[in-house]
Amino acid sequence: MNILLLYPEFPDTFWSFKHALKFVKKKASLPPLGLVTVAAMLPRQWDKKLVDLNASALSQKDLEWADMALISAMGVQKESAQKIIARCRSANLTIVAGGPLFTSEPECFPEVDHFVLNEAEITLPPFLEDLANGTARKFYRSENYPDIKTSPVPQWELLDMNNYVAMAIQFSRGCPYQCDFCNVTALLGHKIRTKTSDQILRELDAIDERGWRESVFFVDDNFIAHKAYLKKDLLPKLIEWQASKKTSRKFFTECSINIADDPELMELMVRAGFNQVFIGIETPDNSALESCGKQHNTSRDMLENIKRIQRAGLEVQGGFIVGFDTDTPSTFQQQIEFIQNSGIVTAMVGMLQALPGTKLYERMKTEGRLLSSSSGDNVDSTTNIIPKMDIEILRKGYRDMMDYLYSPKNYYQRIKTLLLEYKPARFKSRVKPRQLVALFRSMVVLGIVGEERFHYWKMLVWTLFRQPHSLSLAITLFIYGHHFRKVCAIHLKNGGYANSATSPIVIQR
Repeated sequence: MNILLLYPEFPDTFWSFKHALKFVKKKASLPPLGLVTVAAMLPRQWDKKLVDLNASALSQKDLEWADMALISAMGVQKESAQKIIARCRSANLTIVAGGPLFTSEPECFPEVDHFVLNEAEITLPPFLEDLANGTARKFYRSENYPDIKTSPVPQWELLDMNNYVAMAIQFSRGCPYQCDFCNVTALLGHKIRTKTSDQILRELDAIDERGWRESVFFVDDNFIAHKAYLKKDLLPKLIEWQASKKTSRKFFTECSINIADDPELMELMVRAGFNQVFIGIETPDNSALESCGKQHNTSRDMLENIKRIQRAGLEVQGGFIVGFDTDTPSTFQQQIEFIQNSGIVTAMVGMLQALPGTKLYERMKTEGRLLSSSSGDNVDSTTNIIPKMDIEILRKGYRDMMDYLYSPKNYYQRIKTLLLEYKPARFKSRVKPRQLVALFRSMVVLGIVGEERFHYWKMLVWTLFRQPHSLSLAITLFIYGHHFRKVCAIHLKNGGYANSATSPIVIQR
């Protein structure tokens, strides 16, 4: 059987880094980890081809070759997924769908033949058995969560790694926290399930054997949820692995703010090769944090915590939200001041959205405040709820906030604030050709053509003389800024929520 594994295209979002990828001649930020993992669970005798539409086009020849299409997607890929499914249906392929998008909204895809939902380690085997017996059902679901120690090494040979900026690995699933807007626990539960350290090393070896020497993203929603195991086992073994390979491979991940409470953990992570963490900060306002169930961000000095993490050698990227019920018109300035003072250069700010399966979604539905759908992109200047704040004030506050944060002057000021605090680990590394290409392209696009050219040259010279060890990071952030401004311009020009919500379609209670 010929199996076509399909990964839909991401729209032009903050997270796509589409406009930054051109500087390093890459096509996508990350590979479809879920699909290459599922591929390793399929029968060996099946012929498989993977098409990541972020890296290559889906051709008619691909469709004619295939017997079955297996599609996986996240919410933000919904529009592309619908187009792919229509093409597969026209080609008379059997269509199988799974992943977060289809688990949350299967009713939106009537053309799909079989839904293999939740986590594939549980739902894929019975589907394959029924398929072999000619009795495959429409839906395969499970309320149980698998032991991911059974998860196989991803089938990396299906990918052209050269298309990507970083590879991806998963150590754990689940999150212990109760944030009402987050769908991670709805999809993966509260219990933390981990792979073994040896599994992680095997996966790293598999990537290494295919010639990959660049960064690796640990995709866990909260990498530090099992601190004891990290400190006792995984991180020491990663340090040993780096030494055995004689590399200084860079890792990055997502975690909670309480990493700042554990200096030993941060030191081990940096020694293991981690240099960047994304943290869901959401807001510096405690009343908003308490209202959304994010108590672990309260009763602490988050600004000082962020500085502590930066000084430990970890650059902090941050997620922020406006539109909580407790927010007021002063919230926007409070957020701006916090972000500017923190030195969080990559500040992903979005309006509150209610995702299917979350407590927020159910509450908004009960209160009659839920609009018909969410875009799935939490930083696209839209919301799918009726906010308590006047919508015009929310729209203007968000627009002004984004204009301020990503104006060249304020963006480059955050870079300087970061570099004054950030204490990166000093590893021996050679300058890579792609870094030189990125530097020279940035000199032209940002330093000559771009509106930020004055701030670009000023910051470049300052970095060369004051923080030369952070030059590579600075150039990366310069390029990110170019991407963020492009995306901001697109989203704010489109008007987001304003154009679609003047007469909202409310989901009935």
